Amino acid sequence: MPLASPTMTIFDLEYTAWECSMARHWLTPGEFKEVVQIGAVKLDADSFAVLGEFEILVRPRINPRLSPYFEKLTGITNDRVSRQGEDFACAYARFLAFAEEGPIAAFGHDERVLEHNVRLYGMTGAPALPVFYDLRGWFAALGVDPRGMLSCDLGSALGVPFAGQAHNALDDARAIAAAMAVMATRGARLRPAA
Repeated sequence: MPLASPTMTIFDLEYTAWECSMARHWLTPGEFKEVVQIGAVKLDADSFAVLGEFEILVRPRINPRLSPYFEKLTGITNDRVSRQGEDFACAYARFLAFAEEGPIAAFGHDERVLEHNVRLYGMTGAPALPVFYDLRGWFAALGVDPRGMLSCDLGSALGVPFAGQAHNALDDARAIAAAMAVMATRGARLRPAA
């Protein structure tokens, strides 16, 4: 994953879910992966230093009431989303502004969920996402088997204690960034040596 950009934005999402919706692949009528939270950490691509953080709550449009399962899993409540949540169009634009057209990356294909929400809400003319990287391949190439792992598991697998709430998008993005920093101490790079 040789980057030309001086930064990379690591992000994670939380999106609507119900008991067993993952096993059903969200195929039950009325179930959609509507984004509820975007969390991101911007890294210096050479030093892996954290340059900034981003977090935003999003009000789902189709299923505006979060399931008890989702609330328990993430710690994000209906009350908090109704008070602090933004519309997806605003949240998407703010996330893109934070990434500043630099590449974005996630531990899995979270970019597909963002693209799904753009289509789901009929946001014709919305800006496309920047270049995306699935970090599972980067970690696998460095000897870390990502199979069966979630973002919140990654730091712990490399000896970095998880801080915060599992299934909180910002805390999960921080865990990914911490795991990447560990790999940097082992010689991993995002950009070719000068």
